[in-house]
Amino acid sequence: MRALPGLGLCAAVTLAALALDHAEAALFGRAWLEPLVLAILIGTAIRTAWAPGARWRPGIDFAAKTLLELAVVLLGASLSAATVLAIGPLMLLGIAGVVAVAILASYGIGRLLGLSVRMALLVACGNSICGNSAIAAVAPVIGADGDDVAASIAFTAVLGVWAVLGLPLLAPLLDLTGHQYGVLAGLTVYAVPQVLAATAPVAAIAVQVGTLVKLVRVLMLGPVILALSLLLPQLRQETDAPTPRVTAGDRPKPGRAPLHRLVPWFILGFLGMVALRSLGLIPDALMPSLAAAATALTVVSMAALGLGVDMRAVARAGGSVTAAAVLSLVALGTISLGLIRLLGVA
Repeated sequence: MRALPGLGLCAAVTLAALALDHAEAALFGRAWLEPLVLAILIGTAIRTAWAPGARWRPGIDFAAKTLLELAVVLLGASLSAATVLAIGPLMLLGIAGVVAVAILASYGIGRLLGLSVRMALLVACGNSICGNSAIAAVAPVIGADGDDVAASIAFTAVLGVWAVLGLPLLAPLLDLTGHQYGVLAGLTVYAVPQVLAATAPVAAIAVQVGTLVKLVRVLMLGPVILALSLLLPQLRQETDAPTPRVTAGDRPKPGRAPLHRLVPWFILGFLGMVALRSLGLIPDALMPSLAAAATALTVVSMAALGLGVDMRAVARAGGSVTAAAVLSLVALGTISLGLIRLLGVA
């Protein structure tokens, strides 16, 4: 019951996005912005003008986190083992290489711009792996304080929205095929469900490839956290500073990152759905319903995501963090395009 007000607000934003989508189609003959993107924009506008109080937070958090994760699980039904294996060993190695190089490049950019070691690591890992989830997992391992976590998450949220909005424009500008664009989106977009929002306007193959690439990238979080824990033990320290709420989702607690942060349950659920699909245990007749449910949950989740993005939080974080986050994202995109060219992705 506590979640109902916030869920109602997310549903209202979703309905407004759907209405605008229909209006676009009626006025221009096609929808230039998908409901997923419109939901983010509307939610962000509301959040910037008005901060939802305690009454609304449980429902917004539930939609931004749990519904979003359920959408990812359902998305797994559209993939099979044959599709996963088709990504190839070279691409798997390439994804790992992109994550490693991007972390080093982003960390170097942050340090050159005067960020502390912990702040630079948070920005680098959030940018290179999976945004908020990576920041939340890395923070206790390196002993990051609340201010650093809040600022880095604020930028991840805002840049994640802009990546979802701007990335589809690159497909025609760079003459990318649906397959190539899927790889680019999977390597650059922060959150797994946001890949769906960034790829859905381009092509169905982009959605499938982007999701696969992103999942491999997310699974790099475990090795990265293990490496940081072993290589930089001096950074880890207990902190009593509470972490301010900036966007929806759990905040890190002091100490070692728990196992569920290394491999989130919805990743396992996604892989489980892929296995069921591969074994023929999901009837073809059920596929349209599962796809529609995944899309609907994603739109509601994107509305909640927008409701967690306050553009003013970015302005308060400072120019150095702004420059480090933006330049890190540009570096990640450049490295990703280099991999696409290097492997000759068609």
